[in-house]
Amino acid sequence: MSYIIFGRAIKNEYLALGVLTTAIGGAVLSMRGGKTDSAPRAGQSVQQVKEAIPINASSSEEERFIQNFIAEAEKAEAKH
Repeated sequence: MSYIIFGRAIKNEYLALGVLTTAIGGAVLSMRGGKTDSAPRAGQSVQQVKEAIPINASSSEEERFIQNFIAEAEKAEAKH
């Protein structure tokens, strides 16, 4: 059996191969990954990573709260 596409007869086998190739090709391309600049690289110190990540606070009070929270969490983590 075949289908008529743009005035030409296309066999089922070719349609199935086209669909599978497109699906597998799309999956492979989507899973390739890419270059991410925000990810920390091996060899970076913790301080460099902290400086690279901005704190987007709406006020100075909120920024101080976030910085204090991070400092307390690091102290608690150092105790464990």
